[in-house]
Amino acid sequence: MKRLLLLVQAMIMALCVGATEGDGFRLANAQDVVMYQVNPRVFAPHNSLRAVAARADSIKALGVNVVWVMPIYPIGEVKSKNSPYSIRDYKAVAPEFGTIDDFKHLVKVCHERGMAVILDWVANHTAWDSPWITEHPEWYVQKNGEIVCVNFDNQVWEDVADLNYDNHYMRLAMIDAMKYWVTEVGLDGFRCDVADGVPTDFWHDAIAELRAAARPRDILMLAEGKVKANFTTGGFDMDYGWNYKDALVSVFVKGASAQKLIDTDREEYASLPEGKVKLRFTTNHDQSTHATPVKEFINARGAMAAYVSAIFIHGGALIYGSQEVGYPNPINFFHYVPVNWMANPQTYREYQKLIGLYNQYPALRKGNMTPFATADVLAFEKSDADGNRFLVVANVRNKAGRFSLPAAWAHAACTNIYTGKSTKTGETLRLKPFEYVILKSLTPAPSPRG
Repeated sequence: MKRLLLLVQAMIMALCVGATEGDGFRLANAQDVVMYQVNPRVFAPHNSLRAVAARADSIKALGVNVVWVMPIYPIGEVKSKNSPYSIRDYKAVAPEFGTIDDFKHLVKVCHERGMAVILDWVANHTAWDSPWITEHPEWYVQKNGEIVCVNFDNQVWEDVADLNYDNHYMRLAMIDAMKYWVTEVGLDGFRCDVADGVPTDFWHDAIAELRAAARPRDILMLAEGKVKANFTTGGFDMDYGWNYKDALVSVFVKGASAQKLIDTDREEYASLPEGKVKLRFTTNHDQSTHATPVKEFINARGAMAAYVSAIFIHGGALIYGSQEVGYPNPINFFHYVPVNWMANPQTYREYQKLIGLYNQYPALRKGNMTPFATADVLAFEKSDADGNRFLVVANVRNKAGRFSLPAAWAHAACTNIYTGKSTKTGETLRLKPFEYVILKSLTPAPSPRG
């Protein structure tokens, strides 16, 4: 029965987004994305790309259709902090992680399981011992004849040198390096670090060339940064929902009204061009450096309620490798951090179940949303053109709560799709601390008159 369920989920995802050994990656809608972030340094201290490939079945079984791999390139040794975002060579793999053949193997393994693979790309800067420094110093920002380090958003990054996007030849070299991974390795796209530190016109040119080089495959392009609407017109499919993540912390941790999540979701999408998607998450490699979800959101139940609040209000979901086993401690991605993949199997099953519902019911990830939020409860209806209606309710407090059901959901015949049990609602839902409920109405919405 379990194998049959996984097969059905895989078939559903294949209709949405995936990669195959035939024509390759197809992106129907970025709201269908379930992305898994791979930090190689939590998989193994050496040859970690092979270790990731060995866990491909477990990653796939979560319901994932896109695997994002953090930088695997040789890391700079001059002024080094051992950051994978300090890149010495854009067309190579660091021995710590394995070889180019190991990465090709990982891509092949993921493709065989219907998962696309995207790679972290760092276009804003290089390591100080990149060959570009000595061969093409004019490719870098200089002051008084000296190449400068990066100063971005009032942060000084001394371990990396700032690239000069006024130089046409540097731009061509950057695009050439990106195309290498698409044409020679079979990559399905990129997550672009500090994307808003690079001129939009560069992304427009680069992404157009990448899409042309990948045909007939699609590519998925994710921008990291607090991106403006004119930025996504450069060709990106998705950018980060940083403001929504901040709102989750404000609500779950600092006591702000749940209405803040509704308002933030509306604000993020109001400035986004049609068809573009915000990536929603409760953590990633940057966030887990400070606190993992089970600590940031008070406890394990808070972490799960926050995840429900993140992925069902709009599609485009991320899960950070280690999150699915409830890893409790901060993860410094500058160094190897061992994760026990057998820990907390109930947490893995809960993420698997939630992502399975996300994949099974399109209305939950990209249906029309009608909010009913109160101060202490996030609640909204998701519906589609076929008359399917869902009610998502999450208690955002670490104490018992109540939610007065809207008229359309009071005294209604429903299925709790998490448990699979039929139920008849009353006028009020009683909620345990950080409890969430996802109901499917057994009474279809009336069809609109033509």
